[in-house]
Amino acid sequence: SEKSVELYKKAAEKGHIASKYELGCCYQYGKGTEKNEIKAFELYKEAAEKGYTKSINKLGWCYYYGIGTEKNEVKAFEHFKEASDKNNTDAIDNLGYCYEHGIGTEKDEKKAFELYDKGWIDIHHLAYCCQYGIGTEKNEIKAFELYKKAADKGHVDSIYNLGECYYNGIGIEKNKSKAFELYKDAAEKGYIKSIHQLGNCYQHGVGTKKDEVKAFELYKKAAEMDHLNSIHDLAYCYQHEIGIKKDEFKAFKIYEEAAKKGYVKSIHQLGYCYQYGIGTEKNEVKAFELYKEAAEKCDIDSIYMLGNCYQYGIGTEKNNIKAFGLYKTAAEKGDIGSKFKLGECYYNGIGTEKNKIKAIELYKELVENGYI
Repeated sequence: SEKSVELYKKAAEKGHIASKYELGCCYQYGKGTEKNEIKAFELYKEAAEKGYTKSINKLGWCYYYGIGTEKNEVKAFEHFKEASDKNNTDAIDNLGYCYEHGIGTEKDEKKAFELYDKGWIDIHHLAYCCQYGIGTEKNEIKAFELYKKAADKGHVDSIYNLGECYYNGIGIEKNKSKAFELYKDAAEKGYIKSIHQLGNCYQHGVGTKKDEVKAFELYKKAAEMDHLNSIHDLAYCYQHEIGIKKDEFKAFKIYEEAAKKGYVKSIHQLGYCYQYGIGTEKNEVKAFELYKEAAEKCDIDSIYMLGNCYQYGIGTEKNNIKAFGLYKTAAEKGDIGSKFKLGECYYNGIGTEKNKIKAIELYKELVENGYI
């Protein structure tokens, strides 16, 4: 790496544009030299001014992420467009991404799809559009076929998404064994989401033999890579003795770590720990505050628990009207526990007028779905 930097420098000093670009990459990622994003940006800019399309596209990324310069989404869009007009396939896909998410320009999903289709380097993104109907008609079979095409070329994101297709039956019949194999393949390539999902498969015996120790190890590996879902699941393992000795204090600390990073499930679980004194002193006021925080982020479990808090005066004053409203919100989002509580509210007139017909309808629906 050090030798390559020397040679790129030598060629760049003689005005070789591609070497300026490559030298910029070395500075950006700290390969063979100290990391210096400002120098990287300057080199990309020099090469871009000479019309080097790779650098024009790179400058777009620099402006998008604020690498060596201030973040500027409009400039990012402009550079992606300039490189796209020069038929740089990476830039075509990046421009599509801008149109899809409204980055530096107005959102236009149809244009996004057209660009992904034109670029074709990002088969994965095209598949994603077909899966969710972004700028085109929803077509899960086509999405599956495109993920498969990209996966066969070794594209890691697509290997994972293909696993998701088999796991959930998206454009193909459900096949948990195939899903497991694909998650395993992507996990071995270091794909974080797959490492987590593989842990989930081992924990519940999905497509493979149940192995809680392996599940714990995989959650731990992904958690060390700062994957929030895995950090949360690692805490859950410590709390419930899954593949590791029970340690509620450690579980609490890990939930706290993920909650500080804004992970909603962990904010909820931290509230639960405070409510019941799991790994920490019991504190119902803190529990209420945490449920409220997670509920405001649309976490259904927290909306339900917040309803409980208002109904029974946990960490706050009793307020049956608020309790009823929260149960109703969560029930409308499909939460079974909230549907039961809503039935209870109608039956007994808690926070609302008594309505035994509505109560019976809710109980009947729950019975038909096997709710004991």
